[in-house]
Amino acid sequence: MQGLILKNVSKTFAGKKVVDKISLELTKPSVYGLLGTNGAGKTTTIRMILGILKKDSGEITWNGQAVDRKSVNFGYLPEERGVYPKIKIYDQLMYFAELKGMDKVTADKSIRKWAKVLKVEEYLEMPAEKLSKGNQQKIQFMTAIIHNPDLVVLDEPFSGLDPVNTEILKNIIIDLVRHGKYIIMSAHQMPTIEEFCTDILILNRGKTVLQGNLKDIKAAYPANRVVIDTTSDITKYLKQAKLAVENEKDHQYTIKIKHENAARELLEQLVADHITIDRFEIMKPTLNDIFIEKVGATNANS
Repeated sequence: MQGLILKNVSKTFAGKKVVDKISLELTKPSVYGLLGTNGAGKTTTIRMILGILKKDSGEITWNGQAVDRKSVNFGYLPEERGVYPKIKIYDQLMYFAELKGMDKVTADKSIRKWAKVLKVEEYLEMPAEKLSKGNQQKIQFMTAIIHNPDLVVLDEPFSGLDPVNTEILKNIIIDLVRHGKYIIMSAHQMPTIEEFCTDILILNRGKTVLQGNLKDIKAAYPANRVVIDTTSDITKYLKQAKLAVENEKDHQYTIKIKHENAARELLEQLVADHITIDRFEIMKPTLNDIFIEKVGATNANS
């Protein structure tokens, strides 16, 4: 089978099982979300996928072949950032490109292509220490994709980036998938995962607590909030209906509900009293809600 397959993969350090029988499939170009709290086993899983760490048991295959560092053309943006501060950006990029087997001519073309896309051309002849943290991050992203890898692992790719540079990176990731790349993304920003990922896996203390198609997962949950945008103060209606306000700003209300009927009854009352409503949206739980439900309580008690 094409793509990345993990079957019952485990890893133990010093008698502690940090990854416990994880299975996942990434069988078509897309972005797969790997989630969990700090210490949940995400980084260990990533390092086993990339052949950096050896698994203790289970199977990891890429296009039907057992994974090792020679068999997978991968790119990796680790969470632990690090560039050589005193060395010119161009020289660093050339060094990493050659490590991946690129010749100088091909590497040069790739460096200049991605420098233009990422808007860092002016920094190529500078030492890394002269760059802002955001631009250093873009350079590290370049090292992950400069050699045209088949599998790309991105650990917190948007951390520290401003909105403009975040948008640049988002567009590149979308384009990589469009060009047939397989991407695993680990991030703490749940809206980012919801934006990109078709399938997810949530780890808690090394074990899988939830995985599958994100759309199907959310569909299985009942609605838990309603958003109302109006021109009036509707506080009295909410008190009458005994509904809790999660957030309110300029007459835009986010309200917690236990069932959809409560929201519909509120709407009927507002309409009957001729309250102008610009938006009324019954919403499913966010991925953030689901994540907290699955891992929050056990970690809070640890």
